[in-house]
Amino acid sequence: MPRAAGIPLRFAGPQPNPRYWDEWIAPRLGEGVTYVGHLSHAALAGQLGGARAAIVSPRWEEPFGLVVAEALACGTPVAAFARGAIPDIVDRQSGALARADDVADLARAITRAVGLDRRACRRRAETLYDADVMTDGYEDLYREVLAGETPARRPTRPVLERLIA
Repeated sequence: MPRAAGIPLRFAGPQPNPRYWDEWIAPRLGEGVTYVGHLSHAALAGQLGGARAAIVSPRWEEPFGLVVAEALACGTPVAAFARGAIPDIVDRQSGALARADDVADLARAITRAVGLDRRACRRRAETLYDADVMTDGYEDLYREVLAGETPARRPTRPVLERLIA
């Protein structure tokens, strides 16, 4: 992906199996790909906030996509496979979606995402995932369910609705 998109890639995370890392991951990194280690939450937020885009490539139907919400909260555009809840979280101003498992399409999404307005990404996170917005949304949804009503679709609640479906 970084080679196809023409931008360098930094990634972080644990190495729970050093032998697997040494045999299968490290040899495939190549030029333009940097592993920055298993970072603390603060260091990871710093990396994410400084990134040109967050690349999210789930291989399953992600039920929420917390990393997407975290990237948007940092003002970082998202390039992602359109799987699970991710299309409900990202809009055209905050990210670019690719067909699931299509690496060439993800490379195109990355090149589009890096040009997006970081303020729009932050606004998207605040609109959908601000603590007060989330709390109010959950309370409204629970009231509707407890009253036996079919929850009303609201643009800011697609993920909440998916979680109770």
